[in-house]
Order: sequence, then C-alpha cells, then structure tokens
Amino acid sequence: MGQRTHFIDRLRVILTALVIAHHTAITYGGSGGWFYREVSDGSTASSLLLTLLCAVNQAFFMGMFFLLAGYFTPTSLARKGTRHFLHDRFLRLGVPLVVFGFVLGPLTDALAGVARGRPMLDAWLDALSQGQFVIGPLWFAFALLIFALGYVGWRMVRRGDDSSTKPIPGPARWLVAALAVGAAALLLRQFVPVGVNVLGLQLGYFASYVFLFALGCAAWPHRWLEQVERRHALPWAWVSLAALPLLFVAGAVAGGLSGRPVNFNGGWSLPAVVYAFWEPLIAWGVIAMLLWQFRVRFNHPSERWQGWADRAYGAFIVHAPVIVALSIALREWGAPPLLKFVVVATGGTVLSFMVAGALRRIPGARRVI
Repeated sequence: MGQRTHFIDRLRVILTALVIAHHTAITYGGSGGWFYREVSDGSTASSLLLTLLCAVNQAFFMGMFFLLAGYFTPTSLARKGTRHFLHDRFLRLGVPLVVFGFVLGPLTDALAGVARGRPMLDAWLDALSQGQFVIGPLWFAFALLIFALGYVGWRMVRRGDDSSTKPIPGPARWLVAALAVGAAALLLRQFVPVGVNVLGLQLGYFASYVFLFALGCAAWPHRWLEQVERRHALPWAWVSLAALPLLFVAGAVAGGLSGRPVNFNGGWSLPAVVYAFWEPLIAWGVIAMLLWQFRVRFNHPSERWQGWADRAYGAFIVHAPVIVALSIALREWGAPPLLKFVVVATGGTVLSFMVAGALRRIPGARRVI
C-alpha cells in the first residue's frame, strides 16, 4: 500500500473503546453475558437505554473488527508467505488466547466473585491450580485464528490473483448481501441460538462475522475500504436509522410491553426473524459511515493517535479484569447506574490502554501485542 491507512488505525482505537463500553453497559443493566452484572433488572429506563446501546453495538462493532482484519490478510499472507504468516498468526492470536484463558480469564472470574463474598486471591489460585480455561472476550482471537487458517486453505485451493481493480459494488448488491446475511443468521440460530456458546464462540452471530471477514479479504485488491464515499454511506445511514425502531416494534407486537417474554435469540417468532435481518441493516450503514467519515476527517499522521493504535490490541486483551476490578471497587457507591456506566467505561478505557502500554515495554511483548 502506497499510503498508510491512518484512519483504519484510528477506527481500531474507537472500536476497542466501544468493546469496553459494551461490556461495561452489560455490567449496569444492558443485555448480554459478562463476568459481573451489578444491575440485573432489565426493565428500568437506564437498563433499556443500555440494552439499546448493546444491541446497536453488537450489530456492527465485532463485525467491523473482522472486516478490518480480513482487509489486511491477503497482503500479509503474500508478503510473509504461508509459513511466516501462520507463525505470526499463532504468535499474535494464540499467545494472548492462552495467556488470557489460563491466567487473566480466571483472574476476572475471581474478581467478579468478590461481590459474592469469595476472597479473590483464593479463587484465582484455585483456578490456576486446576488449569481452568476461561476464554472471555478472547473468543475473537480464537475466531480470527480459525478464519486465518481458512483463508490459507482457500488460497491453496484457489491459486492466482485477479489483478484487475473493480469499483465498490452498487447498492443493490449491498441490499442482497444484507438479506443473505440475515437469512443465514436466522437459519443458523435455529440450531445455535444467540447466547449459546460452542467452544467459547457464539455461533449465532457468525453469519455476519464470516461474511465481513471474507468481504475484507475480497476488498483488499481493489482498496474498497479506502474508497467509501458519501454516495455509498449516506443512503445506508438512512436505512439504518429507518431500521433502528423495528426491533422494538417487533418486541412490542410480541407482547413485550405487557410483560410477556420475548425471544429474539432463535426460532421463527417475529422478534427473532426481525432481529436476524435488523443486524445487517444497522451494520452496513454504521460501518459505511465510519469508513467514510474517518477517512475524510482523520486520515493523517498523529503521534498521539498512533500511540493509542499501538496499544489498542493490548487494551482489548486486558480490559476484562480492568473493568471488572473497577466495577467491584465501586459497587458500594450509590450513584445511578448510568453515571456508574460512564465512570467505569471511561476509567476502564484509560486504564486498559495504560496497562497495555506498560505491557508493551516488556522485552519481546511488542511482537505479540
């Protein structure tokens, strides 16, 4: 690539901060699974607001991580060759996965156990002695490792490169892709509903993850992510805005306002069907807007941003014990949940990046994080 994609580095920073905010939102009432939940009542106004944040976040942020990862996979494989590429992937993804799984994951569990009156150190040492493995948010590294192996296999089967450049596909193809991903998600969730883990992976979300990683790989030769313009992004932003209330309308129609349980996670109910198609409709608009706006506004060198970008992966790895520790430390504070969310999300982001910076000073650590 002739010009460094500074805006993509900055997007990684923002997406990492969104991951931290997402897990903090679950802590204080948003929907989803997390190590520690201080607010379990999902019917309060603050919980509903945080659930909205989590739903919109979930629709695009991890998928965008996979899109960006896929974007640089073809050139990395071509530059390094298969052997060195796989060595790099196992180093960058496998080592953090093992360290988190056997050390930081059990530590996070032990920190969460403090709220139930269990001594943290005792619980952590017990988990370490038993070899307990807790994958936590490092499922992302595990999935990326699988995708990298899949891409290598694909390149072995399909040799040769299409050197011709192609324009970004038109809006009709975006719509077809959204409908196809929605249909694939709906079908997948008949067998693996959202919330069900298989080897630490919530496969119910993987229709969009697989598509976006593959799209990133396909986009690289044509530099599509660097060419998203207003004419691509703005119409899909309107689609996303129009689609936003549909999830709540489906829940209301299914009886959610009258207290009846509503299942968005699987099956053929109206909420489950709407949710499966709602996610890509939201994702395409948000992702396109971010790519366009960040390229236009932030594609220039910045020493400060580069420092944050260098620490983003490390911050992602360590954020779980950081925000759980902060949440536990503030559990007796009687502030409203939304205020605690803001404080912990902000403090957790800053501390996670600081810890990542300190870890990068360890000899050899920069090869991994």
